[in-house]
Amino acid sequence: MNRLLRLARLVARAGCWFGGALVAAAAFMIAVDVLSRKLFNVPLGASSEVSGYVLAIGTSWALALALLDRAHVRIDSLYTVLPVRLCAVLDMLALASFMVFAAFTTWQGGKVLVNSIQVDAHSLTPLGTLLAIPQTLWVAGFVLFSAILLLLFVRAVMLLAHGRWEDVQRLLGPRTAQQELEEALHEHERYQAPQG
Repeated sequence: MNRLLRLARLVARAGCWFGGALVAAAAFMIAVDVLSRKLFNVPLGASSEVSGYVLAIGTSWALALALLDRAHVRIDSLYTVLPVRLCAVLDMLALASFMVFAAFTTWQGGKVLVNSIQVDAHSLTPLGTLLAIPQTLWVAGFVLFSAILLLLFVRAVMLLAHGRWEDVQRLLGPRTAQQELEEALHEHERYQAPQG
């Protein structure tokens, strides 16, 4: 199971890099479009459409890594003072809620994609994008997110079956200030230039 989680993290990280590269390319396209309008009074016209696709694709692919890094926003003012077992139960409930949301979003996104393929939908813009292309990438990000949610749920159930409440909390719960500090120090040491 740990090997699967490591593989999931690698795939999620690659997806995040992919989404980030798309965002950088869209930013470059927007900059060229703005310069073209200002200097030559010639709009490219595609940057608005492409940036919308990029935002949707980048977001769907980033959800999985944010989940694995426990970076999704959670309000934990009471969480930090509750008993470990109750926190683990709350973490499982939060994960189950997230699974319902992800399943619904993936299902609806899949329906949109299938419909676009069936009717050979193109955007009503000068670019005339075949909508199945960006929608496939968008839905693929949600599929990955849903799969990782399921993987985490199975892992958490296995931990609960062995009474490992603290491990469930470490797997699913929000990062504590101490954990964030330790990770920041680890990253600092990792990237610090060698002395000598």
